[in-house]
Amino acid sequence: MVKAEVITIGDEILFGQITDTNTQWISTELTNIGIRTIRKSSVGDTEGAILEILAEAEKRADVILITGGLGPTKDDITKKTLCTYFNTELYINEEALTFITAFFEKRGRPMTDLNRMQAALPKNSTYIPNLWGTAPGMWIEHNGKVFISMPGVPFEMKNLMTHAMLPKLQAFFETPVIYHKMIHTIGIGESFLAERIADWEDNLPSHIKLAYLPNFGQVRLRLTATGTDLEQLKKDAQTEVEKLIPLISINIFGYDNVEIENVIGALLKERGQTLSTAESCTGGYASHLVTKVPGSSQYFVGGVVSYSNEVKIAELGVKPETLAAFGAVSEQTVVEMAEGVRKRLNTTYGIAASGVAGPDGGTDEKPVGTIWIASAGPDGTVTQKLQLGKFREQNIQFTSVYLLNLLRKQILGL
Repeated sequence: MVKAEVITIGDEILFGQITDTNTQWISTELTNIGIRTIRKSSVGDTEGAILEILAEAEKRADVILITGGLGPTKDDITKKTLCTYFNTELYINEEALTFITAFFEKRGRPMTDLNRMQAALPKNSTYIPNLWGTAPGMWIEHNGKVFISMPGVPFEMKNLMTHAMLPKLQAFFETPVIYHKMIHTIGIGESFLAERIADWEDNLPSHIKLAYLPNFGQVRLRLTATGTDLEQLKKDAQTEVEKLIPLISINIFGYDNVEIENVIGALLKERGQTLSTAESCTGGYASHLVTKVPGSSQYFVGGVVSYSNEVKIAELGVKPETLAAFGAVSEQTVVEMAEGVRKRLNTTYGIAASGVAGPDGGTDEKPVGTIWIASAGPDGTVTQKLQLGKFREQNIQFTSVYLLNLLRKQILGL
């Protein structure tokens, strides 16, 4: 197994001023060519910190990928620090200088001395042209390890990685094939899921490993198969999936990159059916998930964010006596919300949520996290009571996912 470590350089990452998206993307692309990322690190623009993390990474990994710190300003110290680490010095690479000069001439902009210094590279590096910017890529081989330095700008880094670095890594290393198969489950907690599939997990082939990835009411099961033949690995993984399905069929809603909103969209489109939403505590988040899917206008008609009782009555037809007798957070109210929006917008299905999202507003009878959801369709209305935690944002996201799953189950008659 070829091991990689990814290092991002820049104070702006540590200060939280920008979000590091580079490491996730790089790790995915490395996996696709059979290189496993074992560590990700972020360091500031200080020589000591960079030298320290380079030394640690060289002990752990076969490939060390560095992004950031290649700009023309004084705070960009990656190249100088690499010279210190490898006991070498910078020199003006004529190929890089020619490219950078042409870059500025084409844009009618003067090239400063700072820009010229972007063509200065460590003497032990191989220049990798960056066709999408002025900061060059560098490839360094040292003690059997490969060090790769790239700009931190995601657009430049991704193109440089795709068109140059990945092919060079594939040519340099003899890598195994790594294949991931993702099984998406919902409506069952991680520990309960682990108990239910324990025997299946214990009998997985030695070249297939399982990981549990929980996220807002869902647990993704990731099978990772390692070998030399991609097609055989796909067959091996699928064989294990087929053994798994009978154990948790009601909880599996999709595979690989499919999310619950994609599944809902596909089911509705297949049947020529439509959907509307009535949301109180989720504030439109369920509608947001549905409309994230391209083409959702084919089946999503609209929704009502009925945060107040007055809107529930006026727009959804919830009876005042229902609210008076049972309250806004009740099975009776959420049923009338779902049936009301379905009737009002003339859709096949209407879904609704009403609850106490928190962090306050709860009572002894209905504490924070008490939420009712409903799905109304041609064959009636189904409901579910959720008892979630005290964190508002998590409750909104959990509820929206569970609401879509309730709809999924109703559509499929589960």
